[in-house]
Amino acid sequence: MSYFRELPNVEYQSFLSDAISSKEYLTVKNLFRRNKLRDDLQNVFTIFNKYEIVEGARPDTVAEDFYGSADLDWVVLMTAGIINVRDEWPLSNYALYQYAEQKYGDQLSDVRYYETKEIKDSKGRLILPAGKVVDEDFVLNYSDDGNKVSVAGTGVRIGVSNWEYETIQNNKKSSIYLLKQGYLQQFLNDMREIMIYGISSEYVNESLIRTENTKVTIN
Repeated sequence: MSYFRELPNVEYQSFLSDAISSKEYLTVKNLFRRNKLRDDLQNVFTIFNKYEIVEGARPDTVAEDFYGSADLDWVVLMTAGIINVRDEWPLSNYALYQYAEQKYGDQLSDVRYYETKEIKDSKGRLILPAGKVVDEDFVLNYSDDGNKVSVAGTGVRIGVSNWEYETIQNNKKSSIYLLKQGYLQQFLNDMREIMIYGISSEYVNESLIRTENTKVTIN
């Protein structure tokens, strides 16, 4: 089921120079008619499966792998909450490097920020978790079995470069949640219901409205 095939139609008055009369209408898909996952399902994690997007995968290849049909790429995007594929879908390693190199130039390897290393005391107790963003001059002071300990510099923090930062951000996009296959048909049925037009002054039938101008209503 292709997403655009399921969109209802809208007829609007033609303003083309070769229109035969002012009553000539053009029929187009109503792109303003949008679907989304039902609010009562959106927070029910048991109906979703976590999915890891592999290197080079596209929404259509994920749909083929998970749902058995590349035409359901829009379901992948919708249930994963992705609106802008360009910004929200993970880039391939090559595309990521091209993007980062263009963005940072010769500053690609420069330190963007610092984060902590994991620090434990002599008894193996956690003193400082790894991954906390800190200043370059951060110093950790703590007591270990009655002894005062001070750790600074590379002993307590590491620098994260611009390239490493972009890689981390890109990797975060690789983990998405997809609607389980068992709930797919109900979701498609719900979508078809949402796409049906209600009665209005523009109503022609369940899948068609007619308007005298380019402003489209979505009753």
